[in-house]
Amino acid sequence: MYTVIDLFAGGGGFGYGFKKEGFLITDAVEINPAAAETYRLNINPLKVHNTDIRTLSGREFKNQTPDVIIGGPPCEAYTPVSLNRMDYPTDRLYIDPRGRLTLEYIRLLAHFKPKIFVMENVIQITEGQLKYALLEEFKWAGYEEIYFNVIRSENYGSPSERTRVFISNIPLKEELERYRVSRKTTVWEAIGDLPKPDWPHNYPNHSWVDIPRKFKKRWEKLKFGQAALFFGKKGQTFKDYTKLHPDKISPTVKGSGRFLHPYQPRLLSVREQARLMTYPDNFEFVGGINEQYNQVGESVQPLISTLIAKVVKEYLQRFF
Repeated sequence: MYTVIDLFAGGGGFGYGFKKEGFLITDAVEINPAAAETYRLNINPLKVHNTDIRTLSGREFKNQTPDVIIGGPPCEAYTPVSLNRMDYPTDRLYIDPRGRLTLEYIRLLAHFKPKIFVMENVIQITEGQLKYALLEEFKWAGYEEIYFNVIRSENYGSPSERTRVFISNIPLKEELERYRVSRKTTVWEAIGDLPKPDWPHNYPNHSWVDIPRKFKKRWEKLKFGQAALFFGKKGQTFKDYTKLHPDKISPTVKGSGRFLHPYQPRLLSVREQARLMTYPDNFEFVGGINEQYNQVGESVQPLISTLIAKVVKEYLQRFF
């Protein structure tokens, strides 16, 4: 059985696909207690290190010879949605404390030297000189050949848009082409069979969440696809509290983002957002309601992690 260490593990979206494909997840690192508990509940690794990754040397791990390391360091330093993102790309990696967490991933990568690694982040982590800085850091860790696999999840059946880069030492994107779908999955196809949250049901994380008072009057006036809130800086505008179009795919699900239900005067429930992120209904999120939303929106989609795990397993079987 191939073994995996999951860094910046969140609630388990990345780990889910590897577990599903038969990998043994020996260690997971996650600083947030609620996300760590969600990981334990659903992924059940040998050990969850609920601590700051910067305090770990690597010797604390049960598995000292992992076949694979996965993980998604925080993206806040790199994403343009972050209003305090540093202007110079390399400052985001070397100066911003949040961005420097990417270097912690690479530090542990150098310690363990797995056969394969996959690191997920927003595509802006490759902006400007950042891409070349990362190439040098991975070279320092012992990996000369690096692939920046930009994957759009909606091309593989996800009902929500999500473009992310999966940085790895094996080619992933070309191998994933065989899993592309010809037809997009709509919002209503993903969530339309769920009962109203205030009706009797047995779905976890599916409760009625009121629209904030300041946006409540706007719900009826908004057309499908329109948003109640706009924000941004330096000419960039982002929107939130979007009233979803039932017959289209959803915009990107974000940890701090919320969606308005197309037909009912409420926010999408955590379960509905989890459906948009391709989580199965038996995957249960723990913690406060905002922590649950964050765990969903800040994760790798199980659909994509499963496809990546398939490719990784094939590479291990063929080349190692």
